[in-house]
Amino acid sequence: MTELPSHLEALGRDLDAAVTRLLVKRCRRVRRVRIAATAGALALAFSAAAIASGIGPDLQLDPTKWSLLGGGTVDEGRGEFVHAQRIEDGSHSTFMVEHDQGLDRYRAFLLHERLLAAAGSTSPVPVREEQGELCTRAELTRAEQVALDTLRASFPAGTPADVGKAKVDEAVVGAFGGAPCRGLQYAGEIARLVYANLEPQSNLLVGVR
Repeated sequence: MTELPSHLEALGRDLDAAVTRLLVKRCRRVRRVRIAATAGALALAFSAAAIASGIGPDLQLDPTKWSLLGGGTVDEGRGEFVHAQRIEDGSHSTFMVEHDQGLDRYRAFLLHERLLAAAGSTSPVPVREEQGELCTRAELTRAEQVALDTLRASFPAGTPADVGKAKVDEAVVGAFGGAPCRGLQYAGEIARLVYANLEPQSNLLVGVR
């Protein structure tokens, strides 16, 4: 395997323990993006995780479990990502961290999309991208509201974020008919995390109730 630069080596020591804690902080939110075969196609699937220490590198992987394949940053380090391959089964994952403290929620969304685009463009395996133009602030607000309304109508408060994913995704996409915008998955995920009490209400866009 090609030797990685020292800054990537520093990213590579211990994230497995951190991602199991599911501690989400607005200033240090990490999205673990696992790339896996689904119905013959490779797709990006989101799940919530976090690093909460605030000390040392934000992305660390256990080198006994992961081989690092590369990484990068956007927005002068506000967004960071690392591509890795699990040694045990050869599966690929991309780990992303977003430093969105001080950003309003729509700008935090734009940071996420830029980071996702950068990670996708350098991914060692193909990824499926959302269709449509980037959601406007109004469209993203509408999508988050639909997602939250769906959760309230279908699940008790505090329901784990992954439980309502299929229902929320269906409702949000359906609300936009044949003209989806890019960011509907993000809107649904944020609503599910807030509803599961993993993120604060303030992480919803202004106007979502």
